[in-house]
Amino acid sequence: MIFKKIVPKTPSQRNLVKLKKLNNLQKYPLLKSNTSRKKRHSGKNNQGKITIFHKGNGHKQKYRTIDFLRTKNSIDIVLSVEYDPYRTSYISALFNPTNQVYTYILTPKNLIPGDIVKSGTFTYELKLGFSLPLKNIPVGSTIHNISIKPNSKSKLNRAAGTYAKIIKKDLKKVLLKLNSGKLKYVSTNCFATLGVVSNEYKFLNTLGKAGRSRWLNKRPTVRGVAMNPIDHPNGGGEGKTSGMKVTPWGKH
Repeated sequence: MIFKKIVPKTPSQRNLVKLKKLNNLQKYPLLKSNTSRKKRHSGKNNQGKITIFHKGNGHKQKYRTIDFLRTKNSIDIVLSVEYDPYRTSYISALFNPTNQVYTYILTPKNLIPGDIVKSGTFTYELKLGFSLPLKNIPVGSTIHNISIKPNSKSKLNRAAGTYAKIIKKDLKKVLLKLNSGKLKYVSTNCFATLGVVSNEYKFLNTLGKAGRSRWLNKRPTVRGVAMNPIDHPNGGGEGKTSGMKVTPWGKH
């Protein structure tokens, strides 16, 4: 059972859906040196004017620096599986005994502390969490964390539960089928990680109440129809009226 049993003591808990956490999941970061503070601007520019609506008053968060450029030859040990407030997926702390270096990576599904993960061009092994060039990965494999250009950071399939499949290969290009169903060609020298991104049931979570939305830095959205005529082009009118889809400045 992946769902938490919730006794509806309040009306907001009647339709609340919460997932059980992993047994080995850590809430607090293991690598303090890989965390940093991000200043929150609450959707305002340097003049203090709101440029992005419905933002503000979220909980404090620390950004974890993730290694999206796993191209160097290395053998690492998985130390922990952690929660990341800036991502839908989980992250894992790695330790490289050779270089004495600690890093964070995106956690593939079923990766646990104590596992060994490798990266680089030297390895032809195919195991969960290994980072390899696409030319070394066979057709039909499930991959994530894919780079678009050689020697660049990975950008494709990084959200929770996403993955891509290798459909076809030739000497220079690889045809991928992404999670959305879109087909994309990338170079055979681009790197990808084997497996599916963790926390695949994240989309089943529901907020349940407006307060949880506020914790996530999201302020309420008011319909233009519910406003006064001075505040919105769709505002005003007797009773309930439906308006055109326009911005507060009258643009479609």
